[in-house]
Amino acid sequence: SIAALRDFAPIALSVKLFTFLIYGMYRGMWRYTSISDLINIVKASSLGTMGALTLFVLIYGIADFPKSVILIDYFLTSILLSASRASVRIYFSNFNQSNKKSAINQFNRARKKLLMIGGGGSSEKIIREIRDSRGLNSIVVGILDDDGSKVGATIHGVPILGPIEELSEIKIPFDEVIICIPTATNVEMRRIVAICKSTGKSYRTVPTFSELIDGKVSMKSVREVSMVDLLGRKEVELNRTSISQYIYGKKVLVTGAGGSIGSELVRNCLTFDPSLLILLDQSEHNLFNIDRECSQNKHPVSFKPILGDIRDKALLHRVFSSFKPDVVFHAAAYKHVPMQEEHPWEAVFTNIQGTLNLMDASEDYGVNRFVLVSTDKAVNPTNIMGATKRVAEKLIQSKSIDSKVKYMAVRFGNVIGSSGSVIPTFQEQIRNGGPVTITNPKMQRYFMSISEAAQLILQAGAMGSGGEVYVLDMGKPVNIKDIAYELIRLSGLEPEKDISIEYIGSRPGEKLYEELQTNDENILDTNHEKILMMKNENGYNWDHLLIKVDEITSSAKLYDINKVMDSLKTFIPEYEPDYAKDEDWVKKTANKIINN
Repeated sequence: SIAALRDFAPIALSVKLFTFLIYGMYRGMWRYTSISDLINIVKASSLGTMGALTLFVLIYGIADFPKSVILIDYFLTSILLSASRASVRIYFSNFNQSNKKSAINQFNRARKKLLMIGGGGSSEKIIREIRDSRGLNSIVVGILDDDGSKVGATIHGVPILGPIEELSEIKIPFDEVIICIPTATNVEMRRIVAICKSTGKSYRTVPTFSELIDGKVSMKSVREVSMVDLLGRKEVELNRTSISQYIYGKKVLVTGAGGSIGSELVRNCLTFDPSLLILLDQSEHNLFNIDRECSQNKHPVSFKPILGDIRDKALLHRVFSSFKPDVVFHAAAYKHVPMQEEHPWEAVFTNIQGTLNLMDASEDYGVNRFVLVSTDKAVNPTNIMGATKRVAEKLIQSKSIDSKVKYMAVRFGNVIGSSGSVIPTFQEQIRNGGPVTITNPKMQRYFMSISEAAQLILQAGAMGSGGEVYVLDMGKPVNIKDIAYELIRLSGLEPEKDISIEYIGSRPGEKLYEELQTNDENILDTNHEKILMMKNENGYNWDHLLIKVDEITSSAKLYDINKVMDSLKTFIPEYEPDYAKDEDWVKKTANKIINN
């Protein structure tokens, strides 16, 4: 048996060296050993032992030596390798003299003292990050949690002091509060924010899980409390398998890729590993920003930024012929209601003709799936933006009848924080000292976060078979006045006292209340609780539709506001335009544009 053991030893050594190489055990720095490293040691030891035994039996047959040696070898290898690495980690974390000197120097400096709210995984990750990083110049002095069973326990040596409501009574000095409850409801967040305000200290929060593309909580991700937190919507649950089936390994084109929704679609698509992401945007600034963000992202996905306009049909055919995308997310659009009321031809050229250009290219170059990003303003529209988006919806519904391309639209309301929307406008007015301008105290809107909208667009894209208009569950509408008041309070000020409110009246094309479906549409449930489908009984003849679109486009080329509105009204009877009152201004604007 001794001879057999002598024969087994070199085989075991050779096989284990090879398996350790496979698991990257020679690349890791021992001072940063983590749980995942220890798991890899167990995996490598298991594979090495089984491999060595198999190879030995194949060469020498079943040998007459103690089988217990195999188990002893396995356990000793795993324990010794784990212990050696853990010892180095403990040494550098606690006993290294340079660390001690660094710690003394840091204490001598004025370090920011943080107090955590929430004793869960998010707090643990941030405390560990602060402990292991010298550059953060912060220290966590305590934790508050409403779970009474946790009080008195510690997380990495930081004590859990008591319930959240005792924040103002805490005797330990602290400079800032970090809210580490990514699953908190809006009611919980409002309560916590009110408690934080009572201390007079600054406070921030970790993002919700839906905002974390990579799922990792860190100090870098900590941000100011926003309206997203106070509106408090349930986290999106995605069927990642169904989304992966149409994005993984595919070439994906996103129009308006640098915009609010487009850029979030890009970020989410990255997590599903497409073979190529094509980023199309007519804004040089926006395209530069999303290009730079993708370049800095360590994700291996290839991407191609393209500066161009969807109104340029020749460019689109060049792009499609060069890259042959499998999936198109069409987020490019003119969306600002008052601006498009004064320049309706631009909305026609982009929202209608641009969509048609994309559809033509998709037909010619074999696109599999086409997802139009639409709006609730397309429902019984009272403005140019909504009317042009309704035409775009009809285009994809009609074309899907006899097309191999799976066309679908996703309709939703306002997204929090999108460029030019009400919340950034209010925030700027508050920073400037007011007044905050509200069109009507009764005005209400549906809101959702940008990340939630983008994720649900991806999910809806996996459902469609062609011609569907999906509607995202927006929850309950929110009063615009309430949002203004909350934003003022978030800034540490009081509405009507520190910041005045001014009511300026509704602007052209604005509704008091938004709708999510027209009278001839029936709502159907889908297999996702936050996505509904509109079943429209009206069919649209494609050739007839093209004639109408040509009439609308021809009227737009006259640069006459009322003529554009008339042409849209003849095609969309439910459209109630706000006709221009100042005919002299209309003619002056048209002549100026034509002469230029």
